[in-house]
Amino acid sequence: MATSEFTVLRSRPYSEELWEAITPIYKAILAHPFISGLVDGTLPREAFRHFVVQDSHYLRDYARALAVCAARAPGEDDVRAFASDAVGAIAAEQEMHAAFMADLGGSAERAAELPVGPTTRAYTSYLLATVYGGSFLDGLAAVLPCYWIYARVGEALLEESSPDPLYRRWIAAYGDEAFQSVVRRVVALADRTGAEATEAQRDRALEHFVTTSRYEWMFWDAAWRKETWPV
Repeated sequence: MATSEFTVLRSRPYSEELWEAITPIYKAILAHPFISGLVDGTLPREAFRHFVVQDSHYLRDYARALAVCAARAPGEDDVRAFASDAVGAIAAEQEMHAAFMADLGGSAERAAELPVGPTTRAYTSYLLATVYGGSFLDGLAAVLPCYWIYARVGEALLEESSPDPLYRRWIAAYGDEAFQSVVRRVVALADRTGAEATEAQRDRALEHFVTTSRYEWMFWDAAWRKETWPV
């Protein structure tokens, strides 16, 4: 009986276990006033500007984390995919954020000069420590929420969109099928890698996944509060 139960457990896709663990966090993200403000157009421009600036800082280190994942990936296709994603993260920072900053009355150069906020620093430090110090599965689990939660949020918001053209562009970028396709590929890799791991390895990676999912909520909340260093 015990063997049968173990087999059933292991036959469950690892991604189901991961998403189930963060469902309350994802619901809290959708309910956050930053997200609801994007949809109804009431989000203050200054909060969105704070988000864009901090996201620019974040993506530079996220690209580094993806590059480490590429170096440690199990197959050649996975190496190429993560390397491409790392390049894409930098491209997003340079192109989409530059366009947003121009619309907000600033520039990408000016954004780069602004301080990295407390939540941004904590999140990226955790990401880099995990991808460098943990297993490939640990690193994959740590970088996955940025892919997966954004895809789910974009998909959910795309149905409602926004009366504000600036926020509508942001929603469209993450609800787009091209981005959704990338996310499905990374989730499938998590399933494959998780299926080959021990329960202890899966549990440790799940903890990283939950932690960075919490940082995703905190990142939007920091933008909403226009967070700065307290001292």
